[in-house]
Amino acid sequence: MTETRELPPEAQRALAEAEARRKAAKPLDLPPELGGRDGPEPVRYGDYEKKGLCVDF
Repeated sequence: MTETRELPPEAQRALAEAEARRKAAKPLDLPPELGGRDGPEPVRYGDYEKKGLCVDF
C-alpha cells in the first residue's frame, strides 16, 4: 500500500494557478489545413509522425 501525502502549499498554489489558466484559455482559431492529414493537430506534441517516421521540429 502506498502512503498518501498532502502536497506542499507551493505545489497546491501552482496547481490552482494552472487550472485557472486552463479555464481562462480560449480555444485556438486555426484555419483549416488544405490537403493536410485527418485527425487532431499533428504538431500537438512538437513532432510530426507519418507512416512510422517521426520528424521533430
